[in-house]
Amino acid sequence: MTLAAPPAETATDVNDAPLQLHELQDVHRPPARHVYSRFCAFLSKYSLMLAVAMLIAIIVCVQYQVVGRYVFNDTPTWAEDLALQLVLYVTALGVAVGVRDAGHIGLDSLVSLLPEGMRLKIEILIHALVAFFGAIMIWSGWMWTTLKWTDLKPMLHIPVGADYLALVVAGILIVLFSIEHIVALLRGEEVVPAWN
Repeated sequence: MTLAAPPAETATDVNDAPLQLHELQDVHRPPARHVYSRFCAFLSKYSLMLAVAMLIAIIVCVQYQVVGRYVFNDTPTWAEDLALQLVLYVTALGVAVGVRDAGHIGLDSLVSLLPEGMRLKIEILIHALVAFFGAIMIWSGWMWTTLKWTDLKPMLHIPVGADYLALVVAGILIVLFSIEHIVALLRGEEVVPAWN
């Protein structure tokens, strides 16, 4: 006795199936290719490259300090301060690139369940709030940079205000990248990572 094969699904059966969560999240937008987006992609890519170069410099500084201390019994005092200075800028650039490439923490699963019109408004609001946070970083970072610029670090002989300048750099990039996201959303486009 042979069993009959189940009937093939018709086109109407497929269309009547309920949508799955992954289908709701797949809103395909074309990549943003206008001039401002290309400028932001350039900034993002070279910020990331600069951060990688600084990270390598941090590794070299720390290794130089370890070798100087344990092999030559002569600790280079400037190496640790330079490594700490570079950490500030690597972090600042990394945070800004993370904002552009959507690498920051978000609740995308909640937003994806909303209707398309509401989702667009929420996404624009999120990027506007991130831009506002970047503007606060610029303002407070610049205030501290100017207040501490006359104080010098004893080991590096550079202004202490250079520590706070990293906040200004990160804030400017965050504002630019948030504006890029808002423009892309209004144009129905998507910002693609610069390093892809």
